[in-house]
Parts: sequence; structure tokens; C-alpha cells
Amino acid sequence: MNESKTAKPVAASAIDNHVYKVFPNDLNSHETVFGGLIMAKCDRLALVVAERHSGQVCVTAAVDSIHFRAPAKGGDTLLFNLSLNRAWGSSMEIGAKVLAENSYTGETRHILSAFFTFVALDDERRPVEVSPVVPETEQQQQRYQDAEVRREGRLATRERLAAAKS
Repeated sequence: MNESKTAKPVAASAIDNHVYKVFPNDLNSHETVFGGLIMAKCDRLALVVAERHSGQVCVTAAVDSIHFRAPAKGGDTLLFNLSLNRAWGSSMEIGAKVLAENSYTGETRHILSAFFTFVALDDERRPVEVSPVVPETEQQQQRYQDAEVRREGRLATRERLAAAKS
């Protein structure tokens, strides 16, 4: 954990219920929302979370575990919720959860979960350290712990692939 930077709470950079209304041009040939549209929106919003937290220009370093849980349909309203799960040195994991809402009934469905890793860069485009994050709720604490498990998996995979090339 970086002790030279002031720790920040999760809520300081989180995005709650960012709204996107689905229109016919957002649909694929199955009349459901094109998955790439949702992925791109998540990446852009995750960038906002990373830059709010770090105060730096950030870049996407990895995207993990994109799970499409259910389709969104024409007329749905998409609700994007993103927050910083954990920070290590110059990298940060941002979790995304997307809901589809029926605007007439208020019913919501969880349609996507994903995890994005961003790296903060300085003016010379080199990685720069970011503030640690302070999880304040039980759910944030669980996401903080789970982020370390995912990071260990990413690093282990990287090592195994490097060894396989040798």
C-alpha cells in the first residue's frame, strides 16, 4: 500500500446509476443490446473512476471476467454502477455492474459484471503511484479482498505464459 499518498474512500470516485436509454440503433440482429456497446460504455466509465481516484491520465491495462448475465432489450434503461475495488502502486481495479431497468414498471435485471485494471501515467507516460483506497462498507471490503485474488490470478497467468515462451 502506498503510504505517501492520502487514502481515499471508494465513494470519492464511484459512479452510481449512470443512465443510458436503449434505442433501436443499439440492438443487434436478435433485438438485444449489442454487447460491445455495453463493454465500451463500461470502459469509458471505468476510466472516469480511475482518473477521479488517481488525479492522473489513466489507460486500460486489462479487462477481466466480463460476464453477460442476461440480455438488455429495446426500450430498457441501462444503469451503470462502477467503483474502485483496490489500488496497487500505479494500478487500480474497477468493478462494473450493469442493470437493465424497465422504465415503466421499475423492475431491474442484473445484466453484466466486469473488472477493469487501469494504470495511472505521469506527463512522460510512465506509471505513477496512486492513493490507496479505503473500503468503508462490508460489500466494499469484500470487493477489496476479492480484487487481490483476481490480481494474483493475473500475475500467475502472466508468469506461466512467460515460462511457456522460454
